Amino acid sequence: MSPPRVVVTDAGFPSLAAEEAAARAAGAEFVRAACGSAEEVAAAVAGAQVAVVQFAPFGAAAARAMAPGGTVIRYGVGYNNLDLAAIRAAGLRAAYVPDYCTEEVADHTAAMILALLRKLVALDASLRSGRWEPQAVAAPLPPFTDTVVGFLGYGRIARSVARRLLPFGFRLMAHDPFHRPGPGDPPAEMAALETLFARADCLSLHAPATPETLGILSRRTIALMKPTAVVVNTARGDLIDEGALAEALATGRLAGAALDVFATEPLPPESPLRAVPNLLMTPHAAWYSDSAVARLQALVAEEIARALRGDPPRCPVPGTAP
Repeated sequence: MSPPRVVVTDAGFPSLAAEEAAARAAGAEFVRAACGSAEEVAAAVAGAQVAVVQFAPFGAAAARAMAPGGTVIRYGVGYNNLDLAAIRAAGLRAAYVPDYCTEEVADHTAAMILALLRKLVALDASLRSGRWEPQAVAAPLPPFTDTVVGFLGYGRIARSVARRLLPFGFRLMAHDPFHRPGPGDPPAEMAALETLFARADCLSLHAPATPETLGILSRRTIALMKPTAVVVNTARGDLIDEGALAEALATGRLAGAALDVFATEPLPPESPLRAVPNLLMTPHAAWYSDSAVARLQALVAEEIARALRGDPPRCPVPGTAP
C-alpha cells in the first residue's frame, strides 16, 4: 500500500521544513507544488490525504480528487478560496488557522485608527505640498474622549483592538449578531447595523466575507455615515464597494479611510483608490511580524500531524465536519 501523501498546493514561504517534518514523521510522502489555478490544484492533490492551500483556489474538482476522508488545511485566517460546499459533499475535513496573527492585526488596526483620527495622513500631505496650516487641515478634530469607534463584527481581533483603544478614552460601539459577551470582553455598546453606521466616528470592519456582508460598505451605507467619519478595513477587501469608497473620499463625503485588504490583490494599477485623498493603504501586511510566519507554519504542521493520525482539526472551518 502506498504511503499517504501531503501536498502543499502553494506557499510563499522560503522553507516548508516544519510541514515536511510533520508529514515524514507520520510516514507520509510530502510534495510541494506551485499551483495557481483550480485545475492545477485538482491535479496536484489527486489521491492526497492532506492538502495545504494558501492562495490557490480549491474547488469541486480538487475535493473529488482527494483521498476519501482527507483534510484540507488553509494557511491563514480566512478560507474564501475553499469551496466549502464541495468539501462537505466529498466528505472531507477542512481546517484553518484563525489565531496565528491576532495581536499583529490588532496592532495594525489600532495604529491605522489612531493615524486617521489624528489626521496624520492629511497633515503629512499638506506639509509635503508646502502648507503650514495645522488647524485648517486638521479641523474638525474632536478629542478621543468624544469619539465613537464602531466595530462591524466583534470577534477575537475586534476585541483585541478595543483593548488597545480603551486607555485613550474612546467610546466603543459594535454590531455583531453572533457575539455573546464573555468575561474580560472590552465594554462596547451593542447596536443595530444602521445605528452603527450613523453614529461611528471611526468604523472598523472585522466581519468575514459572506453573502450578507459582501459590499456592506456601499453608497447606501456611506450615506448613513457622518461626513467627518473614517473607515478602517483589515478584514476582507470584499466588504467594501471600492468605487463607492473612492467616490466618497474624492467628494469629501467621508473624511478618510485606511485599507490593508482589497477586492483584488495586488491592488490593480487602474484602481480608483490610488488617486483619492485621505487614504492610507498597506499591502495586506497587518498579519505580519517577525514571528507570525513561523507561528503560522508551526500550527499548520501540527494540523498535518492531526490529520494523518485521524484526529479532528484543532480549528475546523465553520460549517465543515469537525
